[in-house]
Amino acid sequence: MSGAGAPTLSVDGTGLKVVVVAASWHTVVMDGLLAGARRALEAAHVEDVTVVRVPGTFELPVAARAAAAAGADAVVALGVVIRGGTPHFEYVCSAATSGLTDVAVRTGVPVGFGVLTCDDEAQALDRAGLDGSHEDKGAEAAEAAVATVVALRGL
Repeated sequence: MSGAGAPTLSVDGTGLKVVVVAASWHTVVMDGLLAGARRALEAAHVEDVTVVRVPGTFELPVAARAAAAAGADAVVALGVVIRGGTPHFEYVCSAATSGLTDVAVRTGVPVGFGVLTCDDEAQALDRAGLDGSHEDKGAEAAEAAVATVVALRGL
């Protein structure tokens, strides 16, 4: 099962500015991911939260880069790509992963990776933090982003 061995993160993000960039495809899944991220940020005492919606997962890196340039302490990137019958899945997943990694490394701004790459809609729903889901990847991405900011500030 995915998620086995995940750390329990509990950090104080008071005073942080966090931007959540979220794709618009697969509304039910995205609504769940976004709600999970908001819950986790609230639990971490992050009050300065901006949500930016972009068309799809492919557009997340450019939005994350803009958020970092605008002064975000952390970015939470949320999206979902569901495998279809063409190579499009691999291209979008690879571009989003590489792009978001590049944003974090080049800017030094942590990017929480909440992009679901699933074989089917059932897998996405099971990870979206909805009632009956086994995982809440939106919350996990937000927690990771805040925890990374706190860790970096301790260096």
